[in-house]
Amino acid sequence: MEKKPTGRPSSYNSKYDLIAYQLTLLGATDKQLAEAFSVTEQTINNWKVDSDGNDTSFFESIKKGKIAADGEIAHSLYQRAIGAIIKKEQAFKLKRVYWEDGNRCEEEVIETVIIEEQVPPDTGAIAFWLKNRQPALWRDKPESVALDSEPLIEAIRQVLGK
Repeated sequence: MEKKPTGRPSSYNSKYDLIAYQLTLLGATDKQLAEAFSVTEQTINNWKVDSDGNDTSFFESIKKGKIAADGEIAHSLYQRAIGAIIKKEQAFKLKRVYWEDGNRCEEEVIETVIIEEQVPPDTGAIAFWLKNRQPALWRDKPESVALDSEPLIEAIRQVLGK
């Protein structure tokens, strides 16, 4: 027996997938998505699942956007925590002096060169990273709980290839 649709038809359009992806890359929440599409948060939640309770392409777009954005931010935080060498262009004004027909001539030119700059590690980023990644070891007020060091030792062994 065929299931008849109930309620009014959905206002969802498959073109919304790309828009939702792009908005979540910018950090949009479900509430902000609802505002962007001029619907309620419940409608956004309805668009995430089909009538059989399966994830939709809309939900997958949101998930991909959030994962990509979170990955970029985590990478940036990591780079900030460890420091880096960055390359950037810098313009220099140079004065060229030469003689022409017995007269001293000057000419100013702008030359652009690529320079490398050492950016030191940021202690705030380091603290944030460690407190969130290893809270049992790095929280401001550690709990007096016995620390299970086996996962840490196993991670060190993997890094060292032992």
